[in-house]
Amino acid sequence: MVEKIKQEWFSNIRADVLAGIVVALALIPEAIAFSIIAGVDPMVGLYASFTMAVIVAFAGGRPGMISAATGAMALLMVPLVKEYGLNYLFAATILTGIIQIFFGVFKVARVMKFIPRAVMIGFVNALAIMIFMAQVPHFLGISNMTYVFVAVTLVILYVVPRFFKSIPAPLIAIVVLTAVAIFSGVDLRTVGDLGSITQSLPSFLIPDVPFTIETIKIIFPYSISLAIVGLLESLLTASIVDDMTGTESNKNKEAKGQGIANIVTGFFGGMAGCAMIGQSVINVKSGGRGRLSTLIAGLFLIFLIIVLVDLVVRIPMPVFVGIMIIVSIGTFDWSSFKYLITAPKSDAAVMLVTVVIVVVTHDLSKGVIAGVILSAIFFVAKISTIKVKEQHNHSNTIFDVEGQLFFASVEGFVESFDFTVKGENIIIDFSEAHIWDDSAVGAIDKVVLKYHENDNIVTIKGLDSASKRLVEKLAVFNQPNPKVSGQ
Repeated sequence: MVEKIKQEWFSNIRADVLAGIVVALALIPEAIAFSIIAGVDPMVGLYASFTMAVIVAFAGGRPGMISAATGAMALLMVPLVKEYGLNYLFAATILTGIIQIFFGVFKVARVMKFIPRAVMIGFVNALAIMIFMAQVPHFLGISNMTYVFVAVTLVILYVVPRFFKSIPAPLIAIVVLTAVAIFSGVDLRTVGDLGSITQSLPSFLIPDVPFTIETIKIIFPYSISLAIVGLLESLLTASIVDDMTGTESNKNKEAKGQGIANIVTGFFGGMAGCAMIGQSVINVKSGGRGRLSTLIAGLFLIFLIIVLVDLVVRIPMPVFVGIMIIVSIGTFDWSSFKYLITAPKSDAAVMLVTVVIVVVTHDLSKGVIAGVILSAIFFVAKISTIKVKEQHNHSNTIFDVEGQLFFASVEGFVESFDFTVKGENIIIDFSEAHIWDDSAVGAIDKVVLKYHENDNIVTIKGLDSASKRLVEKLAVFNQPNPKVSGQ
């Protein structure tokens, strides 16, 4: 236990601290923007980012991953805030956390294994595209000096790491270009233009809503949606960071950690949040690996709000735009262009559908769910082809069945038999097949009964143990019963 604490907290102190500082600076414009999307005061998003980061640093299942207020969650809150107000949002955030803890206790993270690689690639690429698209309004068509600052930021982020790695390049870009902007007096959009920041700490509050069943009915649909979307984003982000760092995460612990963080956030005047892929990539690229980087991100964020707010509001937005453009470029899986050519067409289609739906709807969960469903459809179509070969051996007619017999393949199975024969000895051999469900047993029933109608004798053989148990349990063959053999 002691060794694990050292590894997760103190094995990378210097890099974690610097990376956390970079993330904290990058969190501010994001949190303000997401608050505006949700229709709440900017401080609601900033408080959420602070409490989420601090709590997840201790309770999360993935060291080095950043959790805060996010755009996907903010979009889900809009109708609730508009119709019922801020206090109902706080109550919904608390309920979201409770639901996520239940998900973690019941090990809902196991569903991650059902997300195909094609969907993961699509998710990552869609996210990279969305990160880039979110920057466009902050630099396109504003001023020539904005383009200059974005370009200089990109140069710093590309060139500096080649010669100097002691301090993260994004931090250098923020400090140097903010100083240049302040002392030169150039006209640029700044963080302060996004919304007002109040120099105050979050305080404990109990949402001012009636503690009734009616309130639960109002907030539950929003909370369950927030819980599912939040966990989906968090667990997918954890998988991506796992791959980037070559380490493993405890996804059930992450689910519970997200729940605890959202409960605390709701009681301290914040909106529901989850893991952020963009900020997590910034953290990892800046050298952050341990829980300390996440903790520093949260603590330095509140330090910036309370102590350095006068400087923070003067940070040029083009600098953050440049940083996020680099993040989008680094996040995009450029090998996916080759993947489109070399992968099976069904997998390529799944990846493209995932990307398109996420980009069009701006909802990561819809894209992932659509991708999983499409993958399942393609998979079912692929394995639903069943072959039935007929051969004659002396007085026996033998049908060798090959493939998976289940609801999608039963029609082809039944159509493979000729039921006009009379008085023959029919052997159906399932040695190269497997029986999966009640539909499959029903199809066997249908074949056997049709043969019985013309006084044929039917023998079923070659069933594996699982198939045999299913047939014996569900089959309703009429007399004379066929011989059921597992041989």
